Formats: sequence, C-alpha cells, structure tokens
Amino acid sequence: MSERDEFLAWVQRDLVGAERAMMSGDDGPRRAIWSHIPPVSVLGAWKNAVGREELVEAFEVLAGSFSDCTDWNLQLISYDVVGDMAYTVGFERMTASIDGRPRTFTLRATQVYRKEDGDWRVVHRHADSVSV
Repeated sequence: MSERDEFLAWVQRDLVGAERAMMSGDDGPRRAIWSHIPPVSVLGAWKNAVGREELVEAFEVLAGSFSDCTDWNLQLISYDVVGDMAYTVGFERMTASIDGRPRTFTLRATQVYRKEDGDWRVVHRHADSVSV
C-alpha cells in the first residue's frame, strides 16, 4: 500500500470516526487524533483556537452543542502526502442536532496533518459553512 493509500485509509477510518463522534457530542476521539505538539490551530466555522489548551476548550464547547449525528461524510476534493506532512481539502456534509435542533449542513474544510511516532495527527483545521 502506498503512503497516499495508507493516509487515505486513516482519514476514512480514524478521522471520519472522530468527526462523527464529535457531532454526536463526544469530543474524545477528536482529541485523540489531534497533535499534542505545538503548533496546533483551528480557524473554525464556530470557534477558533491556537494551542492545545484552547483546542481542548473549543472541542468541549462544540461537543456540548452537538448531538444525535445521523450522517457525516467527507467529499474529498484534494489530498496529498509529502513525507511526514499531509493535507486534505473537501466538503463535510452532516446531519446532527445543534442545541437540540436537528440540522443538515455542509462545511468546507482544509486540514493539515503531521506524522508523529508513526501515527497521523491533525495540526491545523480551517472550516467555514457553505450555502447549498
């Protein structure tokens, strides 16, 4: 299996699983796939964060707002792996409850990843909402 294939398998398994859990109110899997090594940052659709402490706080706030994810999928537009760095660009489409109200929405997201001790970790995310 090529580096790109291995990375894509990780995205489909670990990243997608973590995002589905987050949209159901569980930020643990998302925290687990994010780097503990600076720098880490989020320019999010709902909340921004720089550094691990702010990141964890942002994830807790988001997890407290989301529940009942019934659908989450990633439509990759582009991705690549270069050594120990990788990126993804795509649309995240989901149906979940926000503050108890069911919603269906799409985010446009770019993420950067770094391989740490043989495992992929997210180091940066930029996402914004998309009108469909």
